[in-house]
Amino acid sequence: MAEVGKYFVPQGMNRFRTVALGVGAIALLLWAGGAYFSTEQALRSWLLGFIFWGGITIGCLGVLMLQYLTGGAWGVVIRRTLEAGARTLPLVILAFVPIAIGVYSRSVYAWTHLPADDPAMAHRGVFMEPWFWILRTAIYFALFYVMQYLLDKWSVQQDKTDNVFDSERILEKASRFSGPATVIYSLVVTFAVVDWVMTLDAHWFSTIWGLLFVAGWALSCFSFTVVVMAYLSDKPPMDGILGKRHFHDLGKLMLALTMVWAYFNFSQFLIIYSGNLPEETSWYLTRMKNGWGYVGIILILFHFAFPFLILLQQDFKRKAKWLATLGIFILLMRLVDMYYQIAPAPRIAPGYENASLLHALSWLDFAAPVAIGGIWLWWFIGQLMKRPIVPIQDPFFESAVSHGKGH
Repeated sequence: MAEVGKYFVPQGMNRFRTVALGVGAIALLLWAGGAYFSTEQALRSWLLGFIFWGGITIGCLGVLMLQYLTGGAWGVVIRRTLEAGARTLPLVILAFVPIAIGVYSRSVYAWTHLPADDPAMAHRGVFMEPWFWILRTAIYFALFYVMQYLLDKWSVQQDKTDNVFDSERILEKASRFSGPATVIYSLVVTFAVVDWVMTLDAHWFSTIWGLLFVAGWALSCFSFTVVVMAYLSDKPPMDGILGKRHFHDLGKLMLALTMVWAYFNFSQFLIIYSGNLPEETSWYLTRMKNGWGYVGIILILFHFAFPFLILLQQDFKRKAKWLATLGIFILLMRLVDMYYQIAPAPRIAPGYENASLLHALSWLDFAAPVAIGGIWLWWFIGQLMKRPIVPIQDPFFESAVSHGKGH
C-alpha cells in the first residue's frame, strides 16, 4: 500500500485545469449574452455542446463496462481515466438544465409547437409532452448514475485491498455487473438520443439511431483517452507503465469503431434510399442541399476515409503523439457530425425553413461547446488527480504493463 502515492498524475496538470476553467467561464459568459438576444439559437448551440461532451462522459461509462467484460491490457491501463471521465456525469446532468428549461418553456424543440392533431403528436400522445420528456431524461441519468456509482465504489474498494483474493473478488463483481448493465446501457442510450436529437425533427425516425451514438460516443471516448494517455506517457508514473503495444491496441479499437460508425451510417442511408418513403427521405434531402451536402462529404472523407487509411498503418498506431494528434482530429470530426445532426433540423423561429449552412451557422455554435468543454475538462482533470492513475491492486496490472513493453 505504500506504493499508492507514486501513482498519481503530475501536479503540473493543475495549470491545465486553471486554463480550461478560465476559457470555459469566458465562453459561458459570451453564450449567456447571446442567449439574451436569441434564446432558441443559444439553446440549439448548447445542445450541440451537451451532446458532444456528454457523449464523451457516457462513452467513458460504456467503454469502462466493456473493458470489465473483455479484459485485456488496454483496459487495465486506461481504466482510471475512463472512471474519471464517467465521474463527470454530475456536471453533464447540470449542463442539461438549460435544455430542460428550454423544453418546458417550449423554446428549443419545434415539436413543442406542433398542433395536437399533427400525426406525430396524435400517435405518440403523452410521450411528446414536455414534462414527460424531462422525466424520461431524469430516469436516463439516474440509470447512468447507478452504473457509474457502483463501478466507482468497487474501484475504490479494490485500491484498498491488500491481497490478491480480495482484489479478484471485487474485479469479478464488477465484471458480472457489467454484462447485464451493458445491455441496459445500450437501451438507455438509444432512448436518450431519440429524445435529445432525433425529436428535433418529430416526423423522422431511424431504427439504427441508437447504435450510431453508441459507436460514435465510444469512438469519442477512445480518441479523448488516447490524447490523455499520450500526454502522460513521457511523465511519471505513466512513463514506466505505458508502452507501444498499449497505444497499438487503442489504435486498433479506434480503427474498428471508425469502421462501425461508417457502416451504421451507410446502412441507415442505404435502407432509407431503397425504401424511398417521403417521411424518411426528408432528413437526407435537407442535408443534401443549401451547402449541407459539403458537410456530408467532409464527414465521409475526414471522419471515415482519412482516419481509416491512417489507422491501417501499424507503425502509426505505435507512436503515442501521432495517435493523439489523430485523436484530436477525430474529436473535431465528431463535433462536425453532431452539428450535421442538429443544425439543419426544423426550428421554431420563422425564416429557417430549408436554411442554408451559412444561414444556420452561428457564433454561438462555437461558444457553447467551448463553454461546456472548458468546464468539463476542469472537472475531468480534478477527478483524474484524485485517484491513482492506474489500478495497482488489480491482479492483472503487472501483466498489463509487461504486455505494453513487448514488440
